[in-house]
Amino acid sequence: MARSHPILPRRRESSRTFPLAILLAALVGWNAPDWIGRGANAPIALLSLTSAVRVSAEQGSATYFPICGGGQRVTCVVDGDTFWLEGQKIRVADIDTPEISSPRCDAEFQLGQRAKQRMQQLLNAGPIALEPADRATDRYGRALFRVTRNGTSLGETLVGEGLAVRYGGGKPDWC
Repeated sequence: MARSHPILPRRRESSRTFPLAILLAALVGWNAPDWIGRGANAPIALLSLTSAVRVSAEQGSATYFPICGGGQRVTCVVDGDTFWLEGQKIRVADIDTPEISSPRCDAEFQLGQRAKQRMQQLLNAGPIALEPADRATDRYGRALFRVTRNGTSLGETLVGEGLAVRYGGGKPDWC
C-alpha cells in the first residue's frame, strides 16, 4: 500500500484509482497562473505537502479565520503560530510565539495574546500561500507549513514586530 497522505484519509489502492497528479490537475486546471490570479475567488485546494497552496482569507469570502473557541475547530486561530484550516491543524513552521495555554508568566501570556490577534489579522488580510516545510508534521501531529502572502512570510512579520522568534533557536524566555 502506498504511503498515506497526512491530511487525506487512508484509502485502499485499486487498479481503477486516478493518479493523484491527474486529479489535482483537474481540480486546479492546467493553467496554474490563471488560477493563482483569481485571488479571492481561488478555490481552497487540498493541502499538498509537495507544492504551495493558495488560500483566500478575506473577510466575507469563503475563508475567514476567527479566534478559536470551545467546541469543534474547523477554521480558526489558536495562537500566534497555530491555526486550523478546514479541519486541519496547521503549525507555522518558521516561527515560535509566546505560549498562551501554559505561559510561564503574565508577560508571556499577554505577548502571546497579542501574537494570536496579530496572526488573525494577517490571515484575514488577503490571500495566503501555504508552502511545505522541511518535514510534513511536528511532534504533535500538526501539519507544518510556511505561511506567506506575496512571497513574504507572515511569521517573519511577527518576528519583525517582536511577537515571535525564528523557529530553531531554542525556547525563548518571554518573561
